[in-house]
Amino acid sequence: MRASDLLHPRPEGLYCPPGDFFIDPVRPVNRALITHGHSDHARSGHGSVLATQQTLDIMGLRYGADFAGTTQAAAFGEMIAIDGVDVSFHPAGHVLGSAQISVEYQGRRIVASGDYKRQKDATCAPFEPIACDVFITEATFGLPVFRHPPDTEEIARLLKSAAQFPERSHLVGAYALGKAQRVMRLLRDAGYDKPLYIHGALARLSEYYQSQGIDLGELEPATVESGGKQDFAGAIVVGPPSAFADRWARRFPDPISCFASGWMRIRQRAKQGGVELPLIISDHADWDELIITIKETGAEEIWVTHGREEALVRWCELEGIAARPLHLVGYEDEGD
Repeated sequence: MRASDLLHPRPEGLYCPPGDFFIDPVRPVNRALITHGHSDHARSGHGSVLATQQTLDIMGLRYGADFAGTTQAAAFGEMIAIDGVDVSFHPAGHVLGSAQISVEYQGRRIVASGDYKRQKDATCAPFEPIACDVFITEATFGLPVFRHPPDTEEIARLLKSAAQFPERSHLVGAYALGKAQRVMRLLRDAGYDKPLYIHGALARLSEYYQSQGIDLGELEPATVESGGKQDFAGAIVVGPPSAFADRWARRFPDPISCFASGWMRIRQRAKQGGVELPLIISDHADWDELIITIKETGAEEIWVTHGREEALVRWCELEGIAARPLHLVGYEDEGD
C-alpha cells in the first residue's frame, strides 16, 4: 500500500480511506480525529470526534457541550481500532491535551504531528518522537531565521521591565489557549508572586488549566467595569492580542505593549504592531527543532503542511529524504 492510499488531502482535510475518518478537518464530517483545541484544527459540527479528554474538554468550553454528535476520549499511547486501522495519540507539546496521531495499517505507519514544539513547557505533556514511515510536520517557522531563544530569558526581560517601570502597567498579548497560560506559569516559575490580571476571554480556559493541576497562581479580572487606572500601576496584564487594540486597553496607566509570539523574531512585524516589548515565546518548533524532530522519527518520507513548506522540503531533499508539501488549507497561527 502506498502512503497516499492511507492518508491524503481532501477539501475537508486529511483523509484516511481505510478508516473513513479525517484528521483536523476544516469542514463538518462524519468522523473526525482532532489533534488539539485551537480553532483552526478543532471545529464544531462533526458527527463524531475522537481526541484526548483535555482536547474534548477544551472544545466543550469553546463551542458548548453539543459541539459534536458523539465524542470519545483517547488516552496517550492507547491503541484504538477504526475499521481495521490502528490509531493512537501521543503528546505533541503544543498546548494542554495536544497530540500527534499515529495511523497504522498493513504494516505502514504515518504520524500526523499537528502543531508541536520541543521547548520545555510546564503546562502540557512534552513532545514524544514516534518512529514512523511517514512523518507529517508543520512548518510554521520553517525558515533558518527562526531560532527561538529560551523562554526563561524572554520572561526575565519582561520582569526586568516591570521592575524598571513600577508606575506603568505591562500588557502582554498572548493567545487565549496555551500561550496565555504558559506565560502565566513562566512568570510563576520565575518567582513572580503578585496577582496577574487577565482579560475575561482567558478566564474559563485558565480555570480549566488550574483544574488540571497547572498552578497559575492568583488571577484577578482586569475588566473595564472595575478598578481605576492607578489600581493597575506596576501590574502585569495578560489578554488576547485583539483586546489591546480596543478601548479595553485604555484603562491602564501608561501601558507598555508586549506580545508573546514566535513572530516577534521579525522586528518589522513587532514595530508594525506597535509592540514595545516583543517576547519571542512560541508554541511551535523553530527551524532547528523541526530538523531534529524529522531525524528522530527516522521517517523515510516527510510531508510538510501549513507554513514555510518549500524551505523544509528543500532541506529534506538535500539530506536525501523524500519530501513533499501537502498544501492543506484552513490552518492559521492561532496558537502563536
